[in-house]
Amino acid sequence: MSNPWVVVAATVLIIAASAFFVAVEFATLGAKKHRLEEAAATSRSARAALRSSRELTLLLAACQLGITGCTLALGAVSKPAVHHWLTPLLDAVGAPLWLADAAAFTLALIAMTFLHLVIGEMMPKSWAIAHPERSATVLALPARGLIAVLRPLLRLINDAANRLVRRVGVEPADEVATGQTPEGLRQLVKHSVEAGTLDGASSEQLSGALDLQRVRAGDIVSGPPVTVPADATAADVRRVARESGHLRILVGVDSKSVVHVRDSLMLPDDAPVTPVTHPVLELPPDVPLYTVLTRMRETSQHLAIVSTPDGRQVLTIADLLGRVLPGTDAAADAGV
Repeated sequence: MSNPWVVVAATVLIIAASAFFVAVEFATLGAKKHRLEEAAATSRSARAALRSSRELTLLLAACQLGITGCTLALGAVSKPAVHHWLTPLLDAVGAPLWLADAAAFTLALIAMTFLHLVIGEMMPKSWAIAHPERSATVLALPARGLIAVLRPLLRLINDAANRLVRRVGVEPADEVATGQTPEGLRQLVKHSVEAGTLDGASSEQLSGALDLQRVRAGDIVSGPPVTVPADATAADVRRVARESGHLRILVGVDSKSVVHVRDSLMLPDDAPVTPVTHPVLELPPDVPLYTVLTRMRETSQHLAIVSTPDGRQVLTIADLLGRVLPGTDAAADAGV
């Protein structure tokens, strides 16, 4: 191929194709799935990007195949042409033919490698990393078309790679794992404290919030319930509240209902408190704290009874907030 314009055009197309494959690869890896899901409601391209993220191994196979093909094409078309053009120029300045040929080969190789690396790989990679969702959406439709055309070949390549990966004890995945596990986040908080980028108070609060999944209701109970008899009067409730310091008092031997001391304030001293009681929330001891918090929010309860091996124990919103948000006034403000 001696026509320089044809070579230049072919080189531009090859480098542009390489840039496309690199951008698709990094954009799909970097795009947040939940953002694509939000955009998918109104965007066909976002829906295509979402499908690509669910067929990640096939997409990556297509991208790697494309990048490899572009590299080979540059070596077969562009480099020999540049080598052919440079050799007579170097020969004309007096260099021996063998030296001119070797120098032209080296310069052609450096020039094509530089163009392919900088324009065909580094630039699109940086763009895709900086704007992963936008680049994934923009490139999604042509990428899906490529997968549709090459699917049989891509499956063959992907299956072969997966078999080799399984032989070394690793199970292949078709999607990128998203998010962090609580243990991973806990290690990140610990590292941030050690590096001095996070203060101790904030680290305690973050660690407490991460305990919502690990810690169980039975781990933070505050003790046996404070109760009044089933036939207790308003004066009894107010007296027990003063003596115990608790605002919510369990009613009856079985502690199936609870009364807030404020509901007794407008009642005469000898009035029964049964009309102002509410059913108490009962929980098993192995339920995680995030479930406890959800149940309390749904039922508007600030107190629950947890059945433990030591008997029925009280778990209050203050106990929960004190564990989740240590070092704050949240527990005190709960007013239990």
